[in-house]
Amino acid sequence: MKNLFFTRLAARAEECNSLLCVGLDPHPDLLAEPTAAAAQAFCLKLIDACAPHACAFKPNSAFFEALGPAGIEALANVIAAVPDGIPVILDAKRGDIASTAVAYARAAYDVMGADAITASPYLGRDSLIPFLERPERGVFILCKTSNPGADELQSLPVREGEPFYLQVARQVQTWPLYNNVGLVVGATHPGALAQVRAVAPGLWFLAPGVGAQGGNLDAALAAGLRDDGLGMLVAVSRSIAQANNPAGAAANLKDAINKARRQLAPLPCRTREIAAALLKSNCVRFGAFSLKSGQASPIYLDLRRLVSHPRALQTVANAFLPVLRQLEFDRLAAIPYAALPIGTAIALAGNWPLVYPRRESKAYGTKSAVEGDFGPGETAVLIDDLVTTGGSKLETIEKLTAAGLKVRDIVVLIDRGQGATRVLAEAGYRLRALLTLRQLVDAWQAAGAISDQQVAEVTRYLNAA
Repeated sequence: MKNLFFTRLAARAEECNSLLCVGLDPHPDLLAEPTAAAAQAFCLKLIDACAPHACAFKPNSAFFEALGPAGIEALANVIAAVPDGIPVILDAKRGDIASTAVAYARAAYDVMGADAITASPYLGRDSLIPFLERPERGVFILCKTSNPGADELQSLPVREGEPFYLQVARQVQTWPLYNNVGLVVGATHPGALAQVRAVAPGLWFLAPGVGAQGGNLDAALAAGLRDDGLGMLVAVSRSIAQANNPAGAAANLKDAINKARRQLAPLPCRTREIAAALLKSNCVRFGAFSLKSGQASPIYLDLRRLVSHPRALQTVANAFLPVLRQLEFDRLAAIPYAALPIGTAIALAGNWPLVYPRRESKAYGTKSAVEGDFGPGETAVLIDDLVTTGGSKLETIEKLTAAGLKVRDIVVLIDRGQGATRVLAEAGYRLRALLTLRQLVDAWQAAGAISDQQVAEVTRYLNAA
């Protein structure tokens, strides 16, 4: 069954060329008088002004509930006043169990007429089933919120040291009956936003925090957009509601979002996920280093550390699979030492046999230069962590060919961009790199994980190569 809510949301985003979600928060300080009628009039004015520019509207239930029965009626009237085709997300943060949850779902969807709701995952899947069992409705589940105290619980380390909010992002993807789940991820922490996007590449995010809360729009979009340029609603309330010209403020925000979308070349989710995994496993260091080739480098990639980080190792290994499945070969050949655990993880994931060349041939026993079972004339695809100039790959290929294996293809995780493709092609070999160092730097910068100075130093180094 099609995900009707998110299908409608995507259609609206394309139709109005906007990812702006306008909050309808009738705070008492913004009203002419503290009445339900004033709250309704305030919101209707905002709807009329912002409808051409809004992908969605988000009324906050609390401000209406505080006005009593008349406020509840005003909320229903406000939702009904939103033009057809513009989704309405009720910001109510529900989360309870059994008949209480059923009643909350009926209130939000059947009585108020909302298209989607915000909800808390704290009580588990059963607390959200009454919301999730409606395929035409959406549920935005709280993941990493923008309030100052969010880290007290949301960033607590849980499984394998991963923060709780990432476990939420992983777990809730197993809950929906109709793929009708999104996540609330605050725009105030681009690094966390990028982490959540890496583990939830296909979900829509509701991202509050831009504007009055201080979130940086460009950084948030760089971290949170999906590869298709969609998947993220930028939720803004006070910056529009308090403007002298709300229509103009909404139009300007829409334009700013679209300008950032045009300037961004959203990085593939695989890139973001690998970039985050390498940082988390301390495989990346900045400073002054001398490489095997003799070159000086401001960045050092030590992927031998992956062996101690199973989740990061699995992430890297899985990234190799689509490329390898396009090639014809009999065995993997992993270069010691960094590529040995990577090659083993790839072999297990893809069910391919693995061999590896020794650094030095044994002077005893079989005196093998290449370990593992293989036959003369079989084809091996060379696996390594990274490539700089390509020289070490040619040395390894000599050992493999001397043992009777054929090599056509070399697949590495990272190309440092210093001429290896040309060198290896001239020698008759095809290099396939999953990522370039430049792409990784872009990903770390977008996630706010490295400083501007580090970016500048690595960029100068790459440009001089």
